[in-house]
Order: sequence, then structure tokens, then C-alpha cells
Amino acid sequence: MHDPARSLADQIEDLLPQTQCTKCGYPACRPYAVAIADGSANYNQCPPGGAEGIARLAAVLGKPFIPLNPLNGVERPRPVAVIDEAICIGCTLCIQACPVDAIVGAAKQMHTVIPDLCTGCDLCVAPCPVDCIAMIPVTENKTGWQAWSSDQADAARERFHHRQLRLRQEKEENDARLAAKAAAKLKELNNTSALTAEELAEKNRKRAIIEAAIERARLQKEALGKKPT
Repeated sequence: MHDPARSLADQIEDLLPQTQCTKCGYPACRPYAVAIADGSANYNQCPPGGAEGIARLAAVLGKPFIPLNPLNGVERPRPVAVIDEAICIGCTLCIQACPVDAIVGAAKQMHTVIPDLCTGCDLCVAPCPVDCIAMIPVTENKTGWQAWSSDQADAARERFHHRQLRLRQEKEENDARLAAKAAAKLKELNNTSALTAEELAEKNRKRAIIEAAIERARLQKEALGKKPT
């Protein structure tokens, strides 16, 4: 039973399978839940949830059952990604694409999928430059929520959030390194003693470029801080 104190978007998100597959047309399950809640998206756009998922959403929304929109895909047995290790070149593109960190490996080394963590989202298939990833059904004739449990959905959501946090931290750390490097270079350029006119002009040009880059980074960081979570 849903807690009425929680937002409608929260309640809807809890009913989504958390595969983060983007088949609904949104970048993750949470944005789709928000879109359903505000009326900008329909509640029949989630193939992994299937007919049962639509029925669950309809019940919360107080609306009738409607069929899955074929433009978003079809309900199917849940697949798991399998990498042909003999073909894999270790490019890491599949690792970067996986929304739940279900693929392990390193650059120029063979990658492998952890089956229990894979949500069957398909997102690793397209980026692979050597077509070494196949999606293999693992639930026989079970589809939708018959092929996926609430515990699996909760675990997938937790891994997705953990990955998002890690990527954000990595970006912030990289931005900080670049900012420190730029500040050091700027300090060096501010030392204009014993320079010819040409050398001074070149230093001023470089300083202007770095100052502009630092200001762009500041504005981008400020804009990100204002985005709603």
C-alpha cells in the first residue's frame, strides 16, 4: 500500500522496474516517473514493466488499463547481455553504457557481464564496435513483472544511483584538477617581467583564453547547481 504522504512521482517510480533502459523515451526511470506524474508522458511506455506494470500504474493514477505503446517496444522475456570474449577488444564502451555497472573489465582487456546484475536494458549492444554482445533471454516465457521482482528492481535502482554518484564525483575531481592546472598556468602567465612586447602580447592572449575558460567552467558549475534534482 502506498504512503499518501509521498509524492505521486515517488509512488510511480516505485512501480517501474528500474532497468534504466530508456525505452520509455526518458534517460532513466525517475525522469519518466516525473513525466507521468505531471501529465507530460503516458503510463504505457515501459516495455520491461509490460502489461502488469501498466495495470499497476493505472491503479495508482486512477485510470483505465491501456495497451503498451508499440513505439516504445514490446513486452518480452527478460534478456541478459553476454559478451563473446573471443571477439571483445576491450574498448570499454559497453562499460560506459551500462547504467547499473553490470559489466566489468579494463581497457584493452576482455570484458564480462555479471548476469545477476544485468537488467537486460540493451544499452551496451549499440556502442560495441565489433558486435560481440548478444542479448540472451533467461526467463523462458515469463515477461514483464513475471520475469523481474521488486527486490531486483530495488537493487538495480541502488546500483544506478551509486553509479550516478560515482560519475558525478569523478567529474568534480577532474574539474578540480583542471581548475588547479589552469590557475597554476595563469599564475605563470602573470609573471611579465623582462618580456619583449611580442612575448607580453602572447602571454596576454594566453591569459585571456585561460580566464575565459575558467569563467565558462564557473558558469557551468553554477548552472548545474541550480538544476532541480
